[in-house]
Amino acid sequence: MTRTPTGSSARGGPRAAFNTTHWSVVLALTQGDSGQAQAALASLCQAYWYPLYAYVRRRGYPAPDAQDLTQSFFARLLAHDSLAAASPSLGRLRTFLLTALQRFLASEWKQRCAQKRGGGLALLSLDWVAAEERFDLEPATRVSPDKLFEKQWALTLLDDVLHRLEREYQQEDKAELFAALKQTLLGQRESQPYAELAGRLDLSEGAVKVAVHRLRKRYRELIREQIASTLEDPWEVEAELRHLFQALAG
Repeated sequence: MTRTPTGSSARGGPRAAFNTTHWSVVLALTQGDSGQAQAALASLCQAYWYPLYAYVRRRGYPAPDAQDLTQSFFARLLAHDSLAAASPSLGRLRTFLLTALQRFLASEWKQRCAQKRGGGLALLSLDWVAAEERFDLEPATRVSPDKLFEKQWALTLLDDVLHRLEREYQQEDKAELFAALKQTLLGQRESQPYAELAGRLDLSEGAVKVAVHRLRKRYRELIREQIASTLEDPWEVEAELRHLFQALAG
């Protein structure tokens, strides 16, 4: 029997569901024109900038330097030779980016000490205030920056999924329903306050359970889609899902 990856259909094949990946963004950076490259960089940055920024902070750099280095790292990715060695055959894109950042920190910091902040590169629009507030809320830990980077990647991915889900409900004029039910995405089914939610939403308890089931199902689907967008091979989704939840538990 022909194998069909979870999250895709036999009719459409794996590429029907997973036709845009973060690796394809990398290819756009290396092959597209300047306008396409800038759009591709923005897409890549959105998925990875905070985990990489938090990694730099965990390495002991103060906030202004970490902000400057993170900006410069992403801006340098616009240079074709910076991504010439990138290939889906190398495995996870985030591992490639972390390795590239480590090399960047090792070589760049000494050079930049005598240069103007920003290095003359076009800067990206990033919310450093929110990033630093988020970083300050993270507990002190002896876990290595590398492992914390994996956890931040997982948390960022789930946060992006939650925002995607919220936008879908808003587009369907169900923002109030989402606001009431999003708490049910956490914890066991048996512990959910269905009766309380039913009273608040003026629905039957059965209707609330159906709505929660649909919400959770769509949430799982979006997680799989988001995971798949980081992979070149859709057959790796299951293994990557396991890795994501291991990173969250670490």
